[in-house]
Amino acid sequence: MSQAIDDVSMELTVVLGQTMMPIRHLLKLGRGAVIELDGHQDQPVQIYANGEMIAKGEIMMAGENIAVNITKSVKNYQRT
Repeated sequence: MSQAIDDVSMELTVVLGQTMMPIRHLLKLGRGAVIELDGHQDQPVQIYANGEMIAKGEIMMAGENIAVNITKSVKNYQRT
């Protein structure tokens, strides 16, 4: 059974916030540039799997790593 799981690929995206910026500013950004977002530290983040929102969560520190704690599922799935 674990081999079946090894063959599954999924793109996960965590949205911390959003911003609007002209394309000319985006093209001028260099390595290490900081982009200010509209989100706040305590605001829930949105979690997407393959482009579809599946959950909300919160950002946490796990040692020196940044982690996402899932707090609410927003999708109902049926097992087959």
